[in-house]
Amino acid sequence: MRPPKLPEPVLVTKSEQLRLMIEQLQQEPIIAVDTESNSLYAYREQVCLVQFSIPNKDYLVDPFAVPDMTELGPIFVDPAIEKVFHAAEYDVICLKRDFGFAFNNIFDTMAAARILGRKAVGLGTLLEREFSVELDKHYQRANWGQRPLPAKMLAYARLDTHYLITLRNLLKKELQEKNLYDLAKEDFDRLRSVNGHNGEEQAPSWWRVRRSNELTPQQAAILQELCQYRERMARTMDRPVFKVINDQTLFEIARQAPKDLQALGRIRGMNEQQVRRHGARLLEAVQRGLNDPPLYPPKTQRPNDHVLQRLDRLRRWRKTTAQSLGVDSDIILPRDLMYTVAEEGPRTSEELDNLLEEVPWRREHFGEQILATVNKR
Repeated sequence: MRPPKLPEPVLVTKSEQLRLMIEQLQQEPIIAVDTESNSLYAYREQVCLVQFSIPNKDYLVDPFAVPDMTELGPIFVDPAIEKVFHAAEYDVICLKRDFGFAFNNIFDTMAAARILGRKAVGLGTLLEREFSVELDKHYQRANWGQRPLPAKMLAYARLDTHYLITLRNLLKKELQEKNLYDLAKEDFDRLRSVNGHNGEEQAPSWWRVRRSNELTPQQAAILQELCQYRERMARTMDRPVFKVINDQTLFEIARQAPKDLQALGRIRGMNEQQVRRHGARLLEAVQRGLNDPPLYPPKTQRPNDHVLQRLDRLRRWRKTTAQSLGVDSDIILPRDLMYTVAEEGPRTSEELDNLLEEVPWRREHFGEQILATVNKR
C-alpha cells in the first residue's frame, strides 16, 4: 500500500528554525537521519538536504539556506542520542566532508538487516515487508541541488527517515533475541571512523579507468591527457566527469588515437554533439599524449607468499563460516581486518587480541578459528 497521509514536514531554512529543531532533537534519545546529495549533477558532490525524524515530527534541513550547519555538530557527536541511518556509511562520509561533523552512537538499519541474514536490505524492501508501506523511489536519482525543491521531492525525502525509528526497534529486538546485538554494535561503532578513502585517490587518473591495464604505455599517456582534459571541462561545466565523456569512450580514444575529427566521430560514444563540443581539444590531447613519455602502472608492493597463503585460507574459512550462518562473508570478518590479520600473521592469542581489539564479539566467537586458520600448515 502507499504510505498513509502524514502531517507536513517542517522545512528548516532559517537560523531560528534550526535552533528550535535542535532543542527538540536534544530532548530525544533516538533520532532518524538521512541525506540527499547531487552526485549525478555536479562536479563536486555536496549534501543538498538533511532529514531528521522523531516520533510525530519530520524535519527537512536545507543546507543551502541555513547560515550555519555546524550548529548540528553537537547532535551527531552526542553519545546520549542514538542516530539511526539506513546505509550510514555514505551519509557519514558526506556529512564529515561537507560540515566536519564527528559521530557517536549510530544504529544502521541496513547493517542490522544484513547481520540478521536478510537477502534484500534496501529501505523500500524492508518497509514493505515490515509495515506494508510502499515507497516511491522515483526521485532517488533526482537533482537535489535544484531550488526550489518540488513538494513531491520533499515528500519523498521525509519518508526516508519517517519509519526508521520503528524499523530500528524491530531489528534491534530481533538482534537481541538472536544474541547478535553486540556483533551489530561493533559494526555501528566502526562506522564512526569511515572517511571514504580507499587508496584510489593516490592512483593516477588514467589507471582508475576500467580496462586501462590493457593499454600500451604510450596509449596510457594519451589516456592521462584525455582524463586531464575531461577533469578541466567537468570543473568548468560543474558536471560529474562521466557526464562530460564516459570512461569507455576515453579508453577507446586512447586505444585508437584518432588523427582527425572523422576518425574521432567513429568511436563509440562520440556523437555529433560530442565531436562539435570536444573534438578539436580531444585531438590535441591525443597528440600531447603521443609526445609524452610512456606511462606504466603504478608500482604496488606485492605481499609475500606467506601473506597471500594466509589470506587465501582466511577467505575460504570466512566464506564457509558465512554460508553456515546464512550471512555475507564480511559479516564474519570485515575485509580490512581480514587483510590486517593476513599481513600480521598473529601466532598467539595476545597478538590476535591486539588486531581485533575493536571487534570483541568476533574475537570471542571466531578468534580461535581465525588463529588456527592463520597458522595452519
